[in-house]
Amino acid sequence: MRCPCNSGDTLQGCCGRFLDEPADTAFPPTAEALMRSRYTAFATGNAPYLLRTWHPATRPAGLALDPDQHWYRLDILETVRGGPWDNDGTVSFEARYRQQGTGGRLTETSRFVRQGRQWLYVDALGMDSL
Repeated sequence: MRCPCNSGDTLQGCCGRFLDEPADTAFPPTAEALMRSRYTAFATGNAPYLLRTWHPATRPAGLALDPDQHWYRLDILETVRGGPWDNDGTVSFEARYRQQGTGGRLTETSRFVRQGRQWLYVDALGMDSL
């Protein structure tokens, strides 16, 4: 099975290795890798992973994913910083989904910070949903 993040790799060789591991054992090495794994978590309905990779200052108490929303394509538009030696970064992306037979698109610039070895999603600097 190909990874939903559109990397071209298998799910297990790409984002699955982060989603399936117990917390505090395997971390995406860059902000973009975290963005891809979070998209994959949305696509596979893995709310616990989304919550544990969300910065505590902005993390909601809970997260209910819509089972009728099917994410099917991720395109990374731009990455600023967020590398293995950085402590912050942004990733701009476009994600496509289908919901009740209608297609939709979400364009967002997400902000990430690194705490220790772990990248965390902070918030969206800009978002456009069609």
